[in-house]
This record gives sequence, structure tokens and C-alpha cells, in this order.
Amino acid sequence: MNVRRRSSAAALAAIAVIGAAAAPAVAADPSPSSSPSKTAPSGLYGTTDPQYDGVWRQSLALLAQDTAGVIPSSTAVKWLTDQQCANGAFAPFRADPAADCDGKTPIDTNNTAAAVQALWAVGGHGDVVESALGWLKSVQNEDGGWGYSPGTPSDANSTSVVVGALTATETDPEKVVKDGKSPYDALLTFALPCAKDKGAGAFAFQPDKDGKLLPNADATAAGVLGALGEGLVAEAADKAGAASCTDAEKPTREGAAANAAAYLTATLAKDGHLVSALGGSADQPDYGNTADAVVALAAQGGADKAAEPLAWLEKNAAKWAAQSGPAAYAQLIFAAHATGTDPRDFGGTDLVEKLNATGPAPQGVAAKDTASANTDEKSDEKDDDSPFGVWWFVGVCLVFGIGIGFLLSNRNKKQQP
Repeated sequence: MNVRRRSSAAALAAIAVIGAAAAPAVAADPSPSSSPSKTAPSGLYGTTDPQYDGVWRQSLALLAQDTAGVIPSSTAVKWLTDQQCANGAFAPFRADPAADCDGKTPIDTNNTAAAVQALWAVGGHGDVVESALGWLKSVQNEDGGWGYSPGTPSDANSTSVVVGALTATETDPEKVVKDGKSPYDALLTFALPCAKDKGAGAFAFQPDKDGKLLPNADATAAGVLGALGEGLVAEAADKAGAASCTDAEKPTREGAAANAAAYLTATLAKDGHLVSALGGSADQPDYGNTADAVVALAAQGGADKAAEPLAWLEKNAAKWAAQSGPAAYAQLIFAAHATGTDPRDFGGTDLVEKLNATGPAPQGVAAKDTASANTDEKSDEKDDDSPFGVWWFVGVCLVFGIGIGFLLSNRNKKQQP
């Protein structure tokens, strides 16, 4: 990831925390609420009801701004930090941040891990990040992974987004273990063999009700990044990775990532984009998952490997992003960053300008040659003014019995062939 490393990393590494967790996905594609919020909370990006995706979309927006060299609004950052519960966890949205979280507060691993990545990137909120990491470690499952919410079975997406939070903060996932199992051990249990009738190298989200693993493109994009130790923001690989799927007697996480990238490449070959369907509806382009696939392919095999789906996004994704809001613009910015594409001229659209327009005006833009230093400096200055301070959102609404929510839309899409 390109997020800046903070001097607080040493302190974070020295803190002893417990272990165990729950959540959805790294490359999530949260959709906006069907009913707009009557009054958008001050500091929040987007105007739709934040009940299911407030923290997720805010985290992606701040992380995307930082990635593009923009210094976020201190009000926007404060909104995010104010959402944290006393135990360190984040829920999708807390209408009254002043009220204590209780057993009914729907805290989850995906929102928490996304918030960690965003707040570490903007800097100056080591205490918030440290507390969130401690909670994530305390809810790690015995297989080494995480589910969407505490106590639920591990899934590839949730485990991957937590891996992103760990690596973003310079925490080695291999050293975050429960019963001797690391997050990478958990991810490998979702990797499928290369035979086409057995999954063609994809990742499954998690076993279905019959215990069978089925290939899922959303989980595959998330799994590639998780297996590589990448987060929501990823750099293109320096050299091309393996182009074909190869089974191994003892699979490695790098091998699983290569196999999964081969699956994505083959799946994208037909139309240049991934497809989705909800509730028996006809197949339709899945813009968010395609953007996540671009990041995954570039991280595993270099920018050239993602050229075709990137070109499709540049030609077709502007309208989708305008309808879907800040998280969608952020996903496209991540795709642009991973491939070395200018996010300010993405198929003729200035993604950064569009994202900035969905919330509080940013503090400024870092100078091109000193982006890292300036952003660090500004972040520290922001802290003096306010108390507060990246793939793929999943089945929270189903977990809490409130229906399909923004974060989990991709989890309920039909399994990919």
C-alpha cells in the first residue's frame, strides 16, 4: 500500500492485544441507500442514509483522497473517529456517537478494518487505530480468519480486509495468530483447485450451507489482495506474476493469489467486466467488483494485466459512480492508482474532483513532489483542532437480520462460473 507509515508503528507493535473477529469483504461494492437521509450528518461524504454504509464509504473516501494527494477535511475525519465505540470497534453508523455502544450496536470487522486503513493514512490518530486493531485481534477466529461480525464463521472477504488493516499499520499478519493459525492460513482454506469443474483457482466467499466451496469473483478479488498482504490501496507489481493456474502439493499464499488472478483474467475475458445478478434478475455489469479486480490484477501481475477491465471502466463507469456516490469514486481512484492511471482524467472524468464534491471541502492538495511530507504535516496540525482523527464490504445486514445492506450486496450475487 502507499499509505504513509507512522512513527507510532513501533508503539502499536508493542501493544499486547487479544485475538478473534467477524466481517464481510475487501473489495466491497456498497450501494447507496434507496431513501436519502433527511439530514446528512455533518462531515459525512454522500447524502444517502448512512445506516448500513456510513463508516465504510467515509473510510474509502478519506483513503482515496489521501491516495490522490488530497488533505481531507478535519470535519470529515472527526466524523469517522467519533463513530468508534469504547472497545475500539466501528459499526456501519451510530446516529448518536455520544451514546455508549451496547450489545445491540452492530459492530463489525469490515467497517473497523476500513476505518483503520483510512485513519492510518491520514495520520495523527494512533490511539484510535491502536484501539481498533486491538479489537480486531480480540475477535479473531480459531482458524486465523475473521467473519463479518464477531463470532460468525470466517470468510475470504472479511479476512482480507482485516489483513489490509494489519499490513497498512506495519503489523505482520503472520504474527497475528489464534490457536497457531494466521489470517493467511484461513485464506488458503477458501482457495479452490485449478480444474475448471472445481473452481478454476478462484476463492470462495465461505462454504455454502452444504459445506461446498463455490467460486466467487468478489471473494476472489479480495482474496488476491489479502493473500498478497495488500489493502484497499495497492501498488502495481514490479514484475509480471504467473499467468496461469497451477496446483501445488503445498499451496502458498502467493500461489493462491496467482491462481485467483488467472481466474479473474479468464472471467473478464468475455466482456472486459464482471457481471452480477440479484434475486434472479438478469446479468448486469458489476462496476465495483470490476474495479476491485483491476486492483487485484495489477497488484499480482502488474498494470498491463489489468489493462482490459481498466479500459472498460474508463469508458463506462462514470455514470455508475455518479449514481453510487463516494465509495464508488473511491474504488475507481484505487483502480487508477494501482495501474498508474491519472485519477483526474479517468476516461475524461476527474474522479478526485467528483469525490471531493460529495462531502466537506478538503483542506488542500499536497504538492506533487512532497505529497507524503505535506500530508503528514497537515494531519498532525488537524489533530490540534479536533479530537478525532480500503476492499470490499459484506453481509452485515444479513448477519443482523435487517436485510441486504449496501456493504453486502456482492455477497448475495450469484456465484461466478
